[in-house]
Amino acid sequence: MHTTSELPLTSFLNTLVQRFEDRTFIEFDPIAIPHGFDDPRDQEVIGLYAALLAWGRRSTILGKMEDLCERMDYQPYRFVRDFRIERDSGKLAGFKHRTFKPEDAQWLTANLGALVRRFGSVEQMFAAHLGQYQASTETAIQGFSESVMTAHPSTPKRLSKHLARPRSGSACKRLNMYLRWMVRPGPFDLGIWPSIRTEQLILPLDVHSGRQARRLGMLKRATNDWKAAVELTEVCRSMDPADPCRYDLALFGIGAYNIEVPDALIVTPART
Repeated sequence: MHTTSELPLTSFLNTLVQRFEDRTFIEFDPIAIPHGFDDPRDQEVIGLYAALLAWGRRSTILGKMEDLCERMDYQPYRFVRDFRIERDSGKLAGFKHRTFKPEDAQWLTANLGALVRRFGSVEQMFAAHLGQYQASTETAIQGFSESVMTAHPSTPKRLSKHLARPRSGSACKRLNMYLRWMVRPGPFDLGIWPSIRTEQLILPLDVHSGRQARRLGMLKRATNDWKAAVELTEVCRSMDPADPCRYDLALFGIGAYNIEVPDALIVTPART
């Protein structure tokens, strides 16, 4: 429910959040993959793959994920937990999506499996790197990616390009999106991780959400990097301190569904 004290931009975005935070938008989104499982352990594992592979045409992404789920016998947690690189590489032979090659799938699965056996769940992998009083998930993402890249001494360096790190300057769009899926409550997101709070999440910034945020005067930084993601999150936090990432749905929806933005809310860049 909106209040009369809301600023026009906040009111506009809140209306869009209410529109897009609905199960009817799940079917053709990569989040449909983890929603297709009942066990939270399966949801978090297959959700990670779905997030990391979420670039390109949605229909292609969903097709690739269906292939992967079949290779995993529709038991992603068990498949990853029991995977051994020397014994099981053939199960992922030929699996690829754009720059994500079979070698990447094999080593990501092997290393993730080693960490699952150590920590028990993907949630605990992230939580292990998240200090109790951390204001954001920066250290959790950094620690998770580093742990996966170094879980086995023979891990090829190429795997690192699929595991973004804030310290490298990356906006970490896919991992921030994954955390949004796992942490925020439904009906669109899954809300299965209590160890991370919604106020700690960082918006999944990419070229599309960045374009809309700048158009609305919510983002000044020109580069879509980690600093820009934090800047945008702070603006969203001023509108909803407890759940700033809810506005990711609104920014995405404006571009994806060609939502008309009131002229009064559009910030025109100064001419140089």
